[in-house]
Amino acid sequence: MLTKKGKYGLKALVDLARLAPGETAFINDVAARNNIPKKFLDTILLELRNVGILRSKKGPGGGYSLSRPASEIRIGHVIRTLDGPLAPIRCASRTAYEACDDCSNPETCHVRRSMTEVRDAIADILDNMTLDQFVAKGDNLGDGVDETSPVSAAG
Repeated sequence: MLTKKGKYGLKALVDLARLAPGETAFINDVAARNNIPKKFLDTILLELRNVGILRSKKGPGGGYSLSRPASEIRIGHVIRTLDGPLAPIRCASRTAYEACDDCSNPETCHVRRSMTEVRDAIADILDNMTLDQFVAKGDNLGDGVDETSPVSAAG
């Protein structure tokens, strides 16, 4: 499940991806445009900067920007950076595997096998989706519906 940290990070990256090349944005502006608490966004953007997704510049003309083109930033990397492993349970994780206390044989566990398939499907989608594709998916809605609305497209 995507946490608020992950969701806010993605919203901020979409905001920054829409900037003109060479343009930067201040945290206050990104936070206000996306209804994200500024203090929380400070932490998120710092993490993204520390892994090389963002760059920051101080002083006049300063702020945050993408460190490379949006076509080179993978959504899976962003989510793992902010929220940790994609696996729904620890025993299905490739990067943070932990055996379950109640499992006598992880190799034959039906729950682990199924959740590993879920992890693989999630990773396949998110690791192949770039930030520019992510932005385009939202931009292609074009129906004026608020993307945060709980109403589904079907109903």
